Amino acid sequence: MFKKILIANRGEIALRVIRTCKEMGIATVAVYSKADAESLHVRFADEAVCIGPAASRDSYLKIPNIIAAAEITNADAIHPGYGFLSENAQFSRICQENNIKFIGASPENIDAMGDKASAKQTMRDAGVPTIPGSDGLLESLEHAIKTAHEIKYPIMMKATAGGGGKGMRVCHNDDDLTDAWETTRREAAAAFGNDGMYMEKFIVEPRHIEIQIACDQTGKACHLSERDCSIQRRHQKLVEETPSPYMTDELREQMGSAAIRAAEAVKYEGVGTIEFLVDADRNFYFMEMNTRIQVEHTITEEVINYDLIKEQIKLAAGDPISGRNYYPKMHAIQCRINAEDPFKGFVPSPGLITDYHAPGGHGIRVDTHAYAGYRVPPFYDSLISKLIAVAQTREEAIKKMQRALDEYIIEGIKTTIPFHQKLMKDEQFKSGNFTTKFMDTFEL
Repeated sequence: MFKKILIANRGEIALRVIRTCKEMGIATVAVYSKADAESLHVRFADEAVCIGPAASRDSYLKIPNIIAAAEITNADAIHPGYGFLSENAQFSRICQENNIKFIGASPENIDAMGDKASAKQTMRDAGVPTIPGSDGLLESLEHAIKTAHEIKYPIMMKATAGGGGKGMRVCHNDDDLTDAWETTRREAAAAFGNDGMYMEKFIVEPRHIEIQIACDQTGKACHLSERDCSIQRRHQKLVEETPSPYMTDELREQMGSAAIRAAEAVKYEGVGTIEFLVDADRNFYFMEMNTRIQVEHTITEEVINYDLIKEQIKLAAGDPISGRNYYPKMHAIQCRINAEDPFKGFVPSPGLITDYHAPGGHGIRVDTHAYAGYRVPPFYDSLISKLIAVAQTREEAIKKMQRALDEYIIEGIKTTIPFHQKLMKDEQFKSGNFTTKFMDTFEL
């Protein structure tokens, strides 16, 4: 087992990893930018190293600075959290070259699954259902139009190196596609340094359901059931829950088996997620694989009593998985509390938190790095807290979440708490009958 782990991240996920390391008797090193000097992950780590100024490119994305911090503190492993360098194959490779264990996917796994076009072909070869689309990257506008006619509109243009909703455009006819061809390529090049595009059939009003997987170094995999992430805005998740209200026992078995095939096809190691779109007839299609821990891992932990960060660390150290699949025994919902103003188009709201009171009680979990007197910096993702409610049934979990949201006090900045309060009372949401298009018609 590792003696010391450096956490190459910030905020609530860095604090989350530190807590598990302490429980495992592993020393921790926090890295931080000058903007994060007062963050809780810095305060609670055993050691802390400043790695640069506020801008991510000069700190949390600066690989030489992070490796140097690991070397001077004698860390033998690095946990990347999510975002930043968590799915960066070069970072994973450099860790290997410096004899530091990267607690995440191998460079080969990240390369294989990070390129969406090649990942799709890999899944197809493994017998995992995929969305009809282009056979590899699109070579020209003419090639794109020809492919669109073959799979039939509507289609989705996607950047092969994309993520977070960037480099994506729905097209309903040739004119839409012609307009989108140059704009999506430029957007992809600017965001990812790669203008490669591919095309998929656009699934109208799907559910976004993902399967959590865990795989050991022998290539053995198991799944930890599903999470429903259909409540999202501009491809950014807002609320997640497990089990999905749309799921059936038969569909869970089918999707779980497909996720295991997907993981074993690339000889995956560690914890990861296979994301699917599920249509109105409960057909499911591979969308992408996330080769890291996810923001919403918390709800899976709560319903199966399984510490996924601990499992990540153990798998990276060479321990075997239990070899059995897990299924939800409870119902859990997570609301992402962002420093954003939901009444003004979710515009970021950084600044000083003047008053803070977290909810409590049975079945309530709060993962956060926020506190009274903490200044939310404007340089990073706006997520400041994750509020999780766990109960025997979905109805009880929603009621518990309503109560917790009413208790949650964060003053001095705007947050998404009012949005979640209204969502939890929305009849369509409470019915479980919603798709990824839910937010198109939801009004505050």
